[in-house]
Order: sequence, then structure tokens, then C-alpha cells
Amino acid sequence: MRLLAAAMGVIIAVVGGVGVVAPSVLVEFGRSLQTPDTFYVVTGIRVIFGAILVWVAAGSRMPIIVGLVGVLIIVAGLLAPSFGLERSQALLDAWSSRGPVFMRTWAAVALLFGLFIAYAVGSARRGAG
Repeated sequence: MRLLAAAMGVIIAVVGGVGVVAPSVLVEFGRSLQTPDTFYVVTGIRVIFGAILVWVAAGSRMPIIVGLVGVLIIVAGLLAPSFGLERSQALLDAWSSRGPVFMRTWAAVALLFGLFIAYAVGSARRGAG
């Protein structure tokens, strides 16, 4: 499970890296995920990823932070359907209308977040020994 969590972190970092280099590609990718079917698939993936983080938190380098992030991701995933597809589309439109510097900044946050997850869960916690 740690390997799966680390792989998800790397995927998040890669998507963030793409957004830093080519924000318009990231926006188009986001738009491609905003259909009724993919909206719920992505929501399910979000909840599963959060659950995996909670599962592996105890053996991670930063168990409290990884567990908390996992819980927050689960909550966000469970609330996404009440937020709705239309609001999600409006949020992406507002985000993308802010310009490339704004988009690159948030993409860099995603890049760093993904790298943090990959690092935090990537190897077992060292003993106090």
C-alpha cells in the first residue's frame, strides 16, 4: 500500500509539473475530467487515495500529517458530489482566468504536495533506537 500511495504522490507531482511548464495543458486536462461520469470516478479515486493515506500513515515518516491529509482528502471527496459538477466547472473557469502566473503557482503547490506525499510514505519510519 505504501508503494501505491507513493505512486499517487508521484502522479500528483507530475501533473503539477505539467501545470508549471504548460498551464493550458493542465486546464484542458481538468476540463476533460468534468463530465458527469468522470466527475464521480475522480471523486471515488480521491476518497480511495485518502483512505490509502490513512492506512499507511502509521508507518510513514510523518504519521500525524499523512493521516490528517488522508482524512481531509476523504472529506473533500465525500463533499464533492454536494458541491456539484457545475460549481466545479465554474471553479476551474475562475482559476484559469487568473492568468498563467497564478496557475503556475498553484501547479507548483501540487508538485510540492505530490513530492511530499511520495517522500513521507516512500519508506518505513525509522525507529527511535
